[in-house]
Amino acid sequence: MIKNFATAVAIAIGAMSAAAPAFAQAPAWPTRNVRFIIPFGAGAGADIGARLVSERLQKKWGHPIVIENKPGGDGIVAIQAFVQANDDHVLLYAATGSFTVHPYQREKLPYDRARDIHPIARVSNTLLGIGVPASSSYKTLKDVIDDAKKDPGKLNVALVPGITEFVYDGFVHDQKINMVKVPYRDIVQAGTDVGEGRIQFMMASVAILQPGMSGGRIRLIALNGKTRNEQLAPGIPTARELGVPSLELEGLVGLLGPKMMSLDLRKRLGADVMEAAKDPDISKRLAATMQVVNPGGPEEFLKAMDDQDAQIADIAKALGMQKKAQ
Repeated sequence: MIKNFATAVAIAIGAMSAAAPAFAQAPAWPTRNVRFIIPFGAGAGADIGARLVSERLQKKWGHPIVIENKPGGDGIVAIQAFVQANDDHVLLYAATGSFTVHPYQREKLPYDRARDIHPIARVSNTLLGIGVPASSSYKTLKDVIDDAKKDPGKLNVALVPGITEFVYDGFVHDQKINMVKVPYRDIVQAGTDVGEGRIQFMMASVAILQPGMSGGRIRLIALNGKTRNEQLAPGIPTARELGVPSLELEGLVGLLGPKMMSLDLRKRLGADVMEAAKDPDISKRLAATMQVVNPGGPEEFLKAMDDQDAQIADIAKALGMQKKAQ
C-alpha cells in the first residue's frame, strides 16, 4: 500500500514537472487592460481599424483595450511611447510606412526596430493611388510623365511624408523627371488644391482623394498596390500595369508587439486578431475608408515588411543614399 502510494506520488510529481515548461511557454495574457498606441489622429484609417478590431478583441480577451492616439514626428512620437512603455500589454497599431524609411531620413532614432518592434498580425492594406485634376488633360500616368519630361519643373506634386515620398523620389529618378514638391502641414488640404488645379499630381491614400473624386474634381489614374481593386476602384490599373513599377507601394497596417513578447504569444494574439479581422462588418466598414482587410500572422506580416524593406533599400541605392541611423 505504502509502496503503491509512493509510486503514485512520484508519477504525479514527474507529470507536473514535465508539464511545467509548457505552462511557462503559455502564460496567462492579458492580466489587465491593454493599450493600443496609434501614430495617427482620431479618424485616420489605422485609427478606425484599431477601434473596430479592439471591440472584438476585448470581448475575447476579457479586458478593456484603451486606444491612445499619438500623432506627430512622422510616427516617432507614438513609437517612442510604445518602446518606453516596455510592457507586453502596450502594443503598437500602425502602418509600416510609419517607420520603414526612418533609418534613411534621420541621424538618430529613439528605437531599434529589429530589437523593439515585432509583428503580431497584419490587418489590412490601405489603398494608395495617384490623383490629378479632373479638369486637366491627364487621362493616364503616361500623360503626366510625358508632360513632366517636356517641361521640367512645370508640375506641382503633393505627397504624404515618409514612405510615400520616398517611393515618389525613386519614381522621378527612374523616369528622369522633375516636379516641384509642395509641403503641407495637413495633406488633406492638398486634395482641395488638386481639385482646383493648383496641384497637378498627388500620391496618397485613396481615402484622402475620395472627396474630390466623389465631387468630380479629382481623377484617379492609377493605384500603387500590387493588384487592382475592382470593388473600391473599378477600372483603375496599377502603376506596374502601366509600365511604372517604381511607383508600386503596399500600405501595410497591423499590430506590433514589444521586444519581451515571445513568438508563441505573438502567434496566439495574431490568431485572435485574424479571427476578429475576418468579421464581415469590419471588412465593410474598412472598405469605406479605402482599406482592404488582409489578415496575416506574425510570419506573414514579417515577410511583407521584409519585402517593403528590400524595396526601400533598392530605391535608396538608386538614389545614392545610405542609412543615416544604424
